[in-house]
Amino acid sequence: MLLEQIAAQASAAVASTLASPNEIMALAAAAAGAGFIITSSFVKTMVPLRWLAVCSNCGFLAYGLLHPNLVMALLHGTLLPINLYRFSEMLRLTRRVKTASKSSDMSGVWLKPYMKATRCKAGTVLFKKGDQAEHLYFLAEGRIEFIEIGQTMGPGRIFGEIAFFAPNKQRTASARCVEDCLVLSVNQSTVKELYYQNPGFGFELVGLVAGRLTADVARLQDQLARKEAAV
Repeated sequence: MLLEQIAAQASAAVASTLASPNEIMALAAAAAGAGFIITSSFVKTMVPLRWLAVCSNCGFLAYGLLHPNLVMALLHGTLLPINLYRFSEMLRLTRRVKTASKSSDMSGVWLKPYMKATRCKAGTVLFKKGDQAEHLYFLAEGRIEFIEIGQTMGPGRIFGEIAFFAPNKQRTASARCVEDCLVLSVNQSTVKELYYQNPGFGFELVGLVAGRLTADVARLQDQLARKEAAV
């Protein structure tokens, strides 16, 4: 008898639901939302995952409004703008990475939106030789001197990336501000987060490091050739 009562109640609930167009649309929206959530469990990268989250929020928000279910509507109405914002952030990062790849930009300027700005007085030592590399830097204003190798660098370039990705993560030279500088920095956890959100970001970083190493090798070869010519 109990099973028959449960079956009868379920049949009545289904019949009443199917009799209302709003309820049919609410169930369809909820089914779509659930489908997007299930699909997202098979996704490996963050951009499509965020997009599926947005679609899922829209489905459950529609269900909450049509059913109606105030709690579900409030929950997914809150999550929807958050996921949209994060999705737009990832799209902007993707566009920056693609632009940098096409233009062969080795300056790292596309990292600036994710960096923290710090103003440093002339004579400030940003890091010393042998220090652990915990930050990646971008020089926006001023000049930086690398003390041990006797070279200076002007604004518009990234620096400190070699040690940042080296196995021992030790600085190979000290960096000191020759004049008042505006220095931007990003820590390792942020770089890792950006990498996992967009694998293309990681490939662009590899290209940046490889380009800088190639330039250093060419500079050393040029210096060696000059010394040999002088001898």
